[in-house]
Amino acid sequence: MSHPLGGRERNSAYSIDGALRVGGFTPLSLSDWPEQLAAVVFCQGCPWRCGYCHNPHLIPPRAATSLKWHDVRAFLERRRGLLDAVVFSGGEPTLQAGIRHALAAVRALGFRTGLHTAGAYPRRLAELLPLLDWVAMDIKAPFADYAATTGVADSGTPALASARLILASGVAYEFRTTVHPDLLPAAQLAALAGSLAQLGVRHYALQEFRPQGCASRKLNAAGTALSLDAATLSGAIAPLFDSFCVRQS
Repeated sequence: MSHPLGGRERNSAYSIDGALRVGGFTPLSLSDWPEQLAAVVFCQGCPWRCGYCHNPHLIPPRAATSLKWHDVRAFLERRRGLLDAVVFSGGEPTLQAGIRHALAAVRALGFRTGLHTAGAYPRRLAELLPLLDWVAMDIKAPFADYAATTGVADSGTPALASARLILASGVAYEFRTTVHPDLLPAAQLAALAGSLAQLGVRHYALQEFRPQGCASRKLNAAGTALSLDAATLSGAIAPLFDSFCVRQS
């Protein structure tokens, strides 16, 4: 049963009460939180329909899953002292009401807590930030142009609100953008980087589009190359941030 959050989020959110719905689990990752040995919990459900999504099976919020949160928690309890952190990814973790309880449980076990989010639900994100040690936020496009990527009108409004919350929170963060030349051409990407720097973002990464798992034949056929060459990246974007990197497949 859905439980709306109120306001703008009431019209677009699925809010699933009770235990966290887990769509996938990685016992050990070296890449989902830089410099941390992390387990990754993939949360079921996302309100957006990004064409380049490489986890489309996680989009339906009520899809059948074989994983149970209590089993994941029991595994993590056995891994205390062997893992540094637990990252909640998705899907969109902030879609679920159970995410707050799950984060609190992980912290109680002694793990550092990380979150991957696209910022769809700023009100819930504000509740979660005190329970987080690190946040990675996906920036899809210039905020005014979000709908072209997400398929949801006005989706840039909650994303911008979430970005501001993260920057004001004092929680360690990384903002990141997945680059496909059909969705984010070079000029638009450079403008996006500039607007993020003006917003106060100091840590930014570009990620090359990965065809693995992507359901869009059109995007897969268009290739995976980043739409800016290395010289442009280092000359135009890198100086805007305290830390900047490009992650390729």
